[in-house]
Amino acid sequence: MKAEYINPFIKSLVNTFDTMVGCQFTQEEIKLKEGSDPKYEISGVIGLSGNAEGTVVLNISREVALKAASTMLMTELTEIDEDVIDAIGELTNMIAGSAKGELEGYSLSVSLPSVITGRDHHVNFSSKVPPISVSFSSDWGPLVLEVGLTSVAEVAEV
Repeated sequence: MKAEYINPFIKSLVNTFDTMVGCQFTQEEIKLKEGSDPKYEISGVIGLSGNAEGTVVLNISREVALKAASTMLMTELTEIDEDVIDAIGELTNMIAGSAKGELEGYSLSVSLPSVITGRDHHVNFSSKVPPISVSFSSDWGPLVLEVGLTSVAEVAEV
């Protein structure tokens, strides 16, 4: 996976959280993702297709999910419920949509987001590309952005 693919998603995540919920995230570790087990119990998942294809996962800690949803909905949320799930789906959609704008040459389409919850859930990426995992921290807590994206031309060469 190329840096030109991941950088728009990193920028979009930082901007989306700052703009939508007023929380500043600091990028920490970047590495190849190993396995299908997410680090945290909530994952917003969205697919991308076009001249590139892949998956974006916003893997978010319970604390960050509750604070972000509470801020978006202007009410105190204390449990992972439909409102929190909807808010995480919307944040995932905003991050992917904004990054898509910076990847214009790939004519990307963004799927509807799905949100998976629970300690033992798995998110599998295509075997065509190893995903990149980017850890972030904030005053609210941590999250991880995972992106596995490759151009269709690169897939055809394999």
